[in-house]
Amino acid sequence: MRNPLSKTIVGIEPSGIRKFFDIVNEMDDAISLGVGEPDFDTPWHVRDEGIYSLEKGRTFYTSNAGLKDLKVEIARYLERKYSVSYDLDHEILVTVGGSEAIDIAMRAMLDPGDEVLIPQPSFVSYLPCAVLANGVPVVIELKAEDEFRLTAEALQAAITPRTKILVLPFPNNPTGAIMRRGDLEEIAKVVIEHDLYVISDEIYAELTYGEEPHVSVASLPGMWERTVLINGFSKAYAMTGWRLGYACGPKVILEQMLKIHQFAIMCAPTTSQYAAVEALKNGDADIERMREEYDARRRYLLHRFREMGISCFEPYGAFYMFPCIKKFGMTSEEFAEKLLECEKVAVVPGTAFGAGGEGFVRVSYASSLSDLKKAAEHIERFIANLAQ
Repeated sequence: MRNPLSKTIVGIEPSGIRKFFDIVNEMDDAISLGVGEPDFDTPWHVRDEGIYSLEKGRTFYTSNAGLKDLKVEIARYLERKYSVSYDLDHEILVTVGGSEAIDIAMRAMLDPGDEVLIPQPSFVSYLPCAVLANGVPVVIELKAEDEFRLTAEALQAAITPRTKILVLPFPNNPTGAIMRRGDLEEIAKVVIEHDLYVISDEIYAELTYGEEPHVSVASLPGMWERTVLINGFSKAYAMTGWRLGYACGPKVILEQMLKIHQFAIMCAPTTSQYAAVEALKNGDADIERMREEYDARRRYLLHRFREMGISCFEPYGAFYMFPCIKKFGMTSEEFAEKLLECEKVAVVPGTAFGAGGEGFVRVSYASSLSDLKKAAEHIERFIANLAQ
């Protein structure tokens, strides 16, 4: 019988995150610090708007690109928060989560053999999406000594005549690293010099800590026309299951992304879109409340790791820490497996996010402070036992 499977698909490894998530689901009383999902419920006023849309019978398809009211609010939000402007008729596309936006951006922009620069450790989808779009992924290994930021020197060294796209995954999953304005300005110089395009995944933009707010690379001189900005509602508004994101960028790119979206998806979920309008209009206080809680957890967990003698740079974005476990003489996967087995605490091996994650684990603090305190006690006991 003929092989029914695509060699390309078979060659792609499944997500390393899901492996540990599946194990935890089968364990009683395990503490999961593995999955990047807010522990907050979607704010009530946002849920109410979704419920109301159902009660009013708003169960029809929307336009392919999304509800006009939602695109209006996305444009207003990006203008007031990040000083970037988009034409709602031609430069904004509502997608099924940020993940769809990443996928169709690459499919719209890549020809076979085009190279995509992917800083790693980073979100698991970038590399397979590049492969599925017939591109060639080229990994740039981010360094702990640079606090996992992308440097202009590392970018310059990775560029070849075939390079077309740079993925900018900041604030970063899994490291929590961010790029400040000065960092992005240096990257922008290289991008413009080599005539590259950028897919800027800013899904964690609202979860940036410290005194300096998030800066979108699209707001820098010469970068708007080179950037597809991707964001969504999953992280900042605790709307993971609503599956809603968006992409913004130049009309010439967005028109082709819309074409793929039309054939593959039709439109994003209608109920979710109505709820998202409410989130953008009246959700700033929700973001700040959750951000402050995450920040308290971030500071607590960083303090506890340092008390335990575990090296961890201070992350200023998302809701992850990326502590170094090299001193324990185990691979990332061994450490995560033994921690789960011995103490029923789930973290994700750094290698799930690329080979450069070896020697690290991702710890999510999108869990209650009480769970984080229990987990910290278990981790401390675990490493004490390792030392015996």
